[in-house]
Amino acid sequence: MANKVRGNKKSLRPRVIKSIDKLYSRKISKDEIISQDIAKELYELAKSIKRMIGLLVSREGTIREVIIGEKNILYLPDLGRYRLSSGRLRRLRFIYSDLSKKNNKEVMISSDIYTDLEKLRFDLVAGLKFEDNNLLIKYANLLPRYSKESPSYEVSKTLNFSNLDLNFTDFIEALDSELESSRPIKSLNSTNRAILIGIYKNKSKVEENSLIELNELARTAGLKVVEKIVQYRTPDPRTLIGKGKLEELVLEALRLEAEIIVFDSELSPSQWRSITNLTELKVLDRSMLILDIFAQRANSSAGRVQVELAQLKYNLPRLTELDAGLSRLTGGIGGRGPGETKLEIGRRRSREKITNLERQIEKLVKTRQLQSKERLSSNTPLVTIIGYTNAGKSTLFNQLTKSNVIQEDKLFATLDTTKRKLYLPATEHKEAKQVILSDTVGFIRNLPKELINAFKATLEEVRDADLLLHLVDASDSDYEQRIKSVNSILESMELSHKPQIIVFNKMDLVDKSLEFKDKDNAIFVSAAKREGFSEIFDAFRSFKAT
Repeated sequence: MANKVRGNKKSLRPRVIKSIDKLYSRKISKDEIISQDIAKELYELAKSIKRMIGLLVSREGTIREVIIGEKNILYLPDLGRYRLSSGRLRRLRFIYSDLSKKNNKEVMISSDIYTDLEKLRFDLVAGLKFEDNNLLIKYANLLPRYSKESPSYEVSKTLNFSNLDLNFTDFIEALDSELESSRPIKSLNSTNRAILIGIYKNKSKVEENSLIELNELARTAGLKVVEKIVQYRTPDPRTLIGKGKLEELVLEALRLEAEIIVFDSELSPSQWRSITNLTELKVLDRSMLILDIFAQRANSSAGRVQVELAQLKYNLPRLTELDAGLSRLTGGIGGRGPGETKLEIGRRRSREKITNLERQIEKLVKTRQLQSKERLSSNTPLVTIIGYTNAGKSTLFNQLTKSNVIQEDKLFATLDTTKRKLYLPATEHKEAKQVILSDTVGFIRNLPKELINAFKATLEEVRDADLLLHLVDASDSDYEQRIKSVNSILESMELSHKPQIIVFNKMDLVDKSLEFKDKDNAIFVSAAKREGFSEIFDAFRSFKAT
């Protein structure tokens, strides 16, 4: 099928469109940006219709696209079918007619075209103008970036075409080689390169620690963080970061070869749609990242069911007709009108699956309740270790019960609940006692409500507990905020009335002269070095379940 002229053809006569269409048959030498004859023809056609005309030309000199714009602006078509390898140029150059009258002896390259050069990674962009029988040209190309301060492109002077001395083949091969040598080095296990974005109303320690925590979440999820961007502003209702800043972010992602952007906040469905419609990058928010970590780390069937439910509930409002492939119709015989769209089918199937998973979780809850009744009949207290994620809960659990629950220096290393009996021998002042110790999933600030609801079965361990052992990472400078976050989640679960012991962990990493809030009622331990356990055992022996 013959190529067709794209763009604004409104009110143009068929013979004019046919004349423009003939540009497709022109061939440019691979050593030239464009030939003088084709350049003049392009400009004269644009001048005759008083609209810009642009060409997309391959490295081999074939004219792939002819686009008609407005008088001073030209919109490029979707270039998805022209493959772009990571970090490389697109193997297309963009050449256009400049009809501006601002300065007749100067070819204008607008800011939009510079943005297209960076965003679409053209080999080169060039503007043409014909004045006083002189054909003028001006071009721009990308530059290797060895630092954030170095320019991302260079621009030639406006030249008389006859004075243009550039072998395009030699030029582009040299540029390709330079760009390749300046590419960031990727390790074999860090292909998912990400940029983190924090949008905060005010500058404070809380916000600073929030971005540090997001960085740890990204590391746990297997992302390689290549840049962190912070903005102090009122969040934009559409894109959170603002459209102009988002365009800058997309360009920065291209320069750093990042494939993912992660926001340190929860994006509303409409914000997520607006952002994903403006970029081809994968867009995640804090909750999506946490859900992804849970999906990676859920080992038991119960854990997988709960994670899948949380993901479905979170993603259901984000199923929109703008999502790729969801707007195609799938009606057929017997369907009223066009039938259901893929979007509607996707939503219906998601709701059906949510209902099915909720039934499975209710069964899990009932099973745990039966187990709880058996425990109550034996009068054995249940002590549940809770705390902020990565506080060392699994390490403490393993040391106290001589177990081998997975323990890692990562957030959410534990998702599945584990129980062990702990026998406390008699002392001079206390009689022997037995308790059941339970290790649970860690808490985190702004934990997605979908996760809290989905992990209803797992969190029943907290609800059933006779005593909560609230473990705090003493080496965390933000430990007070962590305590508040855990207590806030307990309050939202209506469990703030539960008896609680504060245990500061990792004391081997802390300056002993530091003051700790509530220290008079707290226990200080180092789970890794088995220090301070006797006080925990005494607290267990003294505790009487009501």
